[in-house]
Amino acid sequence: MVKAYSQEHVYKHPWERVTSASWRKFTDPENKRILSHILDVDTLNHRLDPLSGKLYTTRAITVHAPGPWFLRRILGQDICHCVESAVVDPRSRSMQVTTRNVSLERFVEVEERSSYEPHREDPERWTVCRQETRIRIKPLSALASMAEKVEQRCADRFLQNSAKGREVMERICKYLESEANGISL
Repeated sequence: MVKAYSQEHVYKHPWERVTSASWRKFTDPENKRILSHILDVDTLNHRLDPLSGKLYTTRAITVHAPGPWFLRRILGQDICHCVESAVVDPRSRSMQVTTRNVSLERFVEVEERSSYEPHREDPERWTVCRQETRIRIKPLSALASMAEKVEQRCADRFLQNSAKGREVMERICKYLESEANGISL
């Protein structure tokens, strides 16, 4: 069984500001309360291609991912390690981010793909974020109804966390806007 969903959000901020906010989302101390499920973020690699101007990054993200009690007993943990790969192309004004779990993958596969691009209606002032998430519970495939319930619960949690992430991004964008205008918050 696979649970997949997609969502789209329009930030009423320019692409440069939104992508800057994206880098600060997990590291800003004020966001720890809202994004309390994010335990740690480490940059593993970053490289700027001098010819294309593209930035390539890889980050390790540690997430507190509590599931149903019976899954915690089976898995023996509720911490998940993920790898985030991002490509930022300032020339085409696009940012592509893919995040996958690297722990617990014998039991569950999660892949999230996000893209940030200027909005077609107002490309200088707005940015559209498109997010696609795919969740697959592996060992429960023989128990399809249970797998569906677990996948749905995981999807619900991802949707809640996405809303929290958008809230944080909006706050950081407003902060960056005021910083650019010389106003302190």
